Parts: sequence; structure tokens; C-alpha cells
Amino acid sequence: MLVSYEWLSEYVDLEGISPEDIAEELNRTGIEVEVIYTRDAGVSRVVVGKVLQCIPHPEADRLNVCSVHVGLAVPLQIVCGAKNVAAGQLVPVALEGATLPGDIKIKRTKLRGVESNGMICSAKELGLPDKVLMKEQQEGILVLGKDARIGQDIKQYLGMNDQAIELQLTPNRSDCLSMFGVAYEISAIFNRELRLPEVEVEESPEQLMPLSISLQNEEDCPIYAAQVIHDLRIGPSPQWMQNRLITAGIRPINNIVDITNYVMVETGQPLHAFDYEQVRGGQIVVRRAVEGEQLVTLDGVTRTLDDETLIITDGQEILGLAGIMGGESSEVKPVTTTILLESAYFDPHKIRSSSRKLGVRSEANHRFERGVNPERVQPALARAVQLLRELAYGEVASEVVVAGLEEVEDIEVTLRHDRLTTVMGIELEEAEVLSIFERLQFPVTVEEGVYRVKAPVRRPDINIEVDLIEEVARLYGYDRIPTSLPWGQQQPGGRTEWQENRRTIRHTLRDLGLNEVITYSLTSESLEGEITYPLTVPHIPIPIAMPMSNEHAILRTNLLPQLVQVAAHNRNHGVPDISIYELSKVYLASDVNQHTLPEERFQLAFLLTGDYHPSSWIQAPQKGGDFFTAKGLLTALLERLCITGMEYEAISIDGFHPGRTALLKYDKHVIGVLGQLHPSLSKKYDLDDTVVCQLDLENLLQLSSKDDLIYQPIPRYPGITRDLALIIDESLPVSQIEAGIRAVTGELLKKVTLFDVFTGEQIGTGKKSIAFNLVYRSDDRTLTDEEVQSVHDGAVAFLVDTFKAKLR
Repeated sequence: MLVSYEWLSEYVDLEGISPEDIAEELNRTGIEVEVIYTRDAGVSRVVVGKVLQCIPHPEADRLNVCSVHVGLAVPLQIVCGAKNVAAGQLVPVALEGATLPGDIKIKRTKLRGVESNGMICSAKELGLPDKVLMKEQQEGILVLGKDARIGQDIKQYLGMNDQAIELQLTPNRSDCLSMFGVAYEISAIFNRELRLPEVEVEESPEQLMPLSISLQNEEDCPIYAAQVIHDLRIGPSPQWMQNRLITAGIRPINNIVDITNYVMVETGQPLHAFDYEQVRGGQIVVRRAVEGEQLVTLDGVTRTLDDETLIITDGQEILGLAGIMGGESSEVKPVTTTILLESAYFDPHKIRSSSRKLGVRSEANHRFERGVNPERVQPALARAVQLLRELAYGEVASEVVVAGLEEVEDIEVTLRHDRLTTVMGIELEEAEVLSIFERLQFPVTVEEGVYRVKAPVRRPDINIEVDLIEEVARLYGYDRIPTSLPWGQQQPGGRTEWQENRRTIRHTLRDLGLNEVITYSLTSESLEGEITYPLTVPHIPIPIAMPMSNEHAILRTNLLPQLVQVAAHNRNHGVPDISIYELSKVYLASDVNQHTLPEERFQLAFLLTGDYHPSSWIQAPQKGGDFFTAKGLLTALLERLCITGMEYEAISIDGFHPGRTALLKYDKHVIGVLGQLHPSLSKKYDLDDTVVCQLDLENLLQLSSKDDLIYQPIPRYPGITRDLALIIDESLPVSQIEAGIRAVTGELLKKVTLFDVFTGEQIGTGKKSIAFNLVYRSDDRTLTDEEVQSVHDGAVAFLVDTFKAKLR
């Protein structure tokens, strides 16, 4: 909303109040001011002049030599190249020494041998943008109206001394989409008297022209008023009106259109004028369109309507889109002498919906969709009729016909004084609160500490008690309310155990060199089927009712397929070494009819391919696509989460390498899967060896034993190491051997490390050689070799008897 300072001063005494003061106070009271514009773009010494004579230049075909009277004793001789210059015109003249926008200086000069003492200016040369000029003013020199006075400062005549205050209004403050609404606000803020213009109500004409209104859906259009005006003379509107419209950002068209726009900006009530000759029988029918009906709007576009679009018709033909834009067929033309003037209240939701569907934006629908003041419907119509009689010489040709509600009542909102002081945090006198409501022009009574306030219809944002508290606070001044700390019992914030564990996972994987990725929760059935995840609960893919594409048609039940896509995307963009993870939700449904919501479970998945550690001059590269590299990362994560006892069980499932995949189990419950992608899948996505892991995070974190974590001091006594090399069946898991060693050796064994695995002909078919390093230590004494050897020999004997192992 652009607010003209000069226009606003008609309604509120602004003596001693600058536009900057207004902007500061509006910002303090909750209405943001974006910027203050000055229409003067740097013009000085430009006055109104009259072209007395215009003759062709003797030495140039495209130039004219003009004699221009500017109020001086002798007319000025000015050479002008504009095609539209002619004798008798009133034009802007830049005198010698004048300044124009762009820091252009006007000097006395000679053009083709003829002296020129100034310049006749165009609108562009005065800094007036095309968007606020009539088409005939956009080319050639600017021809002024007959009301311009010779010698008058052009800035005064064109209103260039005015300033526009641009407001950034929130949707709840639709009342300030008008000069009246802003005047109410300024009057309340500065406690100045409000003086709105009086409107004369016209007496009934002797001869009435037919006019009737029918509302088919009153919920769409609760109020519709109209009146017929005839004997109109269409022409330019007076310069003062054009100036105000230009300051408001609206282009002047003609006196009829300009008056409707002027009243809209002034009162906030949009109006529309129909050519009465195009309204059959003077009948107005407001209804919803029939699906597929079409209308050519004022912008020349043919628009197809649906059955939710509200339209204005004459019972047969469509005249316009209600509250949005008129139709081309009923447009007011230069030959129009009689109009039907419309003023109405339309349902904001209906206007907003239709505007978006049709892609039409206008000043009218901008106001209608936020809600206009229904009390202004008839006064705005009367105000426009008054201006039409004054500026277009029209006469009323019908009574004011109103359909729908005749009156709209204010709503009553109560405010408790003790609640007001509690929320504001200060003590206010009752008289001061009453004074604020009086400045806002809210009728109020008070009894036993309770204010009963009549919220005016012009303020639709006032509905409940806190709205009134806000009004009192902002008019009192937020800056006058002292700062204080909140009172009450304080509860220190903190993270839940679940949040801490997720934080630990992210930090650990980041420290291990993995990057977090976030993928869509939507995927496709074909992608989901590429990799099987051994879930512990039955699940059914959940389709989306209206998917945007086939690639995003179902909710995912597995994170791995999309991680593979991310890896392929990076590989195709020149990033071969990839270490990524995702911690997010999957959606599991067991009801094929989807009568219940799916279970949302957090999963953790990671993927390694390419080099995990690149090569350097001191070390060879470490492959990320190796099963044991991924197992090492997983082991480090489990240790950080204080999870021990995880078991690995070989498995063959779709999408994984048949010999390099393991289920992660704890106490016979499946926690996740770790393995290398099947070579065919790696080839499909053009990836090197790729290893992936996915864990059911909720089940995994239940195993965390952080509460039982006990820190141990650095050992005081030395340890004794022993190496143990065994030959066992190739199918026997190493973890069973390690568990047997620990079970026999007891507390003296502090560490078991597998440092060698070997298979070959020397060992025998179906056999493998494994070697452990064992560290023995006591917490309270130095062990002897005899003690250690005795325990060690017991472990060897147990392994030989239990697993048929052979000592190497």
C-alpha cells in the first residue's frame, strides 16, 4: 500500500509531523514501513509554459522553432524535435540553468544555427515512469491540462512534491489498504482529530432507469449495491486526482475509471462501472459460473471458468469476474454516456481461490481477498456518485438498489483489566485504557474492571480479548514497557536419551570420515525391489494417492536403494570415493487396506565405495568397498554406543554378494545387515566394489549400556602376551573360537586380537589357519609365567576338545 502524504493530510492534521515521523511511529505500533518515496527525481527550474507559435526549423526537417510564454516579459525561443508539439499547448519548460533527473543541466545553445533558450520536456525527462502514464503521454512532449497556470512550478502542478509511504501490511491489517484506514491509524497514534470527507446523498431522480439485482448465493455475495448514472462526459480526470493516483501507483485512464480507482484507494472499497447499454434490462444476477463457461476479460484474455468462480451477469451474458476483473463486452468506452456502478462485498475465500486458479491479480481482488469493510459498500458508492457528478457532469438515473444485508453489526469483545496488566506486565490506569480506545474510535463501556468494547467492522482483526490487549499495548508504546525476566519455576533444558544417542551416532560417523545425506521418503517399487532388507515385521509398500511421478510413488521401507542412487550420482559427477550415511525413517504397514497408519521407524544405513583412505607416499589406499573395512567402522560405532555381544551370521539375500553378507543379530533378534552389493547391481550403477550396512536403530539403541559404563584406571601391573595359532574347519566362525577362549581364561585375559587368517593347500581342503594375540594381566599383582601358561594351556585344551582345533 502506497500512502500519499499530501492526501493523508486532508484527513488528519499533520502539521509538525513529517513522513519520517509517520514511518517511525507506524513501525513502533506494528505496521512495517518499507520505504519512503519522493516523486521529485531531481527536477528544478521547470515551469508551465504555453506554446504561442510553432514553425519548422529552416535548416532541419525534424525540428521546430517554438515561441513559448513562461510568464516572463518576453517569450522564449526554444528548438524542439518532438512530433506532437503544436501551438496553443501547455507544456513543461526547463529554463536555462534547470536540472533534470540524471543530473542533466539545461544551457542556452544553438541547434543548426538557431538559438534555443531552454527545453520543452517529455514525461520521461521529468522522471515519470511509463507504468503510471496514459499511453498518449508516453511518447513525445508532455501536454498538460487546461487547468495548468503559465509560470507555475511543474513539481507543484504534477504533485511531484508529494511523498509516498510504502506499507508492508500483514494479511490481518486489511483495514490499512485504504487512505481512510491509514487515517484512522495515524489519528490514533498521534492523537489528532480525524476529518473524513462528507458525502452528499442524492435525491431520487424524476425519471428512473431499470435496475434490479438478484443474488443466487448470498454466502458468496452478502451485499451488492448499484446505481445508474447517465449524461456522463468521458475525458481526462483533473490533474489533482491523477497526481494522487500516480502516487498510489495507479495509472490514470479517464475520469470514470479514475474515480472508481480513487474511491477504492480512499475508502478501501473496490468499485466497477459497467456500460449500462450492455446490461440487458438493467438486470444484475450474481451467481457461480457453469463449468466450462468462458469470458473475455478487460486484458483481452479468454478465460475458462469452473463452477466455483463467482461471476456478474445480466441474466444471459457474463459481464465480469466478481471482485477480480470486468469483462471486455461491458467495458466503459469513450462513447459511453450511461454506466451502472457496482459496489459489493464478496466472500474473501471465493475471490482468493478464483484469482489463483485464473492467474489474475488486480488492486480490487487484492482488497477483496483480505476482506473489505462491509459498512463501506454503500458510502463508497455514494462517494463515487458525488465525484461523477462533479467531474464527469453525470446525473443519477436510478435509486440505489441494495440486495443482501442492509446493516452489519459491530461485535462486542470483553477485556478484563487485571488480565491486561498481567499480560503487559505494567499497571495501567483505567482512564488511560479508555483514552486509548477513544483514540482508536472503539466504543467502550467499563464496569467492575471489565471493558466491553464494540469492535468496528472496519477492523476484522479484532475478535478476542488478546486482540484488544495488543491494541492497548501498541498504542501505549512497546518501547515504554520495561523489560523483565519471566517469573516462575524454571526447568533446565536438555536432550533426551534418544536425542543424545542420535547425536553420538552422527558425531561418530562424521569422525570416521562419513558424510551425511538426506534422501526423499518417496521412492518407486522397482527401486525398492532391488535390495532386500530382512525386516523383523511384515510390511507392505504404501502407495501415494496422487504421485508427482513414478519415481516417487510409494513410501520407502528401506534406505539402501536410495543410498546406492546417491553413490551413482556422485560417481557420474566425478566423485569416485564415497563414504556416506543416512539416519532417517522408513514406513512399515501391515494392513493391506491401509486402515491404520504405518509404523515410522528410524533406520541407520551407510555405504562405502572407492577408496576409504586415499594413497599417500607412506601408505597404500584402503578400499572402502571391502567387507572388513565396513565391519571395522560398525565395530567402532557399537563401541561408542557401549554395545557388545553383536553376532554376525552369514546369509544370502537379494541384492547382496552371496559370500560376503552377514546378518547382525543379538540374542537371536535381527538388528540389521552388513554386506557387499551384488556384482550385477554394482555394474548396473557403474560402481566399484560397494559395501552397505543398515540397522534398525530403535532396536539397536535398546542394547546400549551407557548407564553401566565404568571407567578403568591405567593398568599398574605389566601384562604377558601369548600367540595362539590354530587350524579349524573353514565354516567355523572365528567369533565362536574367540568366545571359547574368553570363557575359559576368565578375568585374567584382557584382550584377544585376530591378526592372521590363511587358507591354502598347505593347510588342507576345507580348513583355515587363524592366529590370535592374547594379553593376560591381573589388576592386583604381577602375574608369573607359570600362572599364565597354566591358563593358556587350559584354553588350548578346550579348543581342541570342543572345536577339534589343531595347534600349529
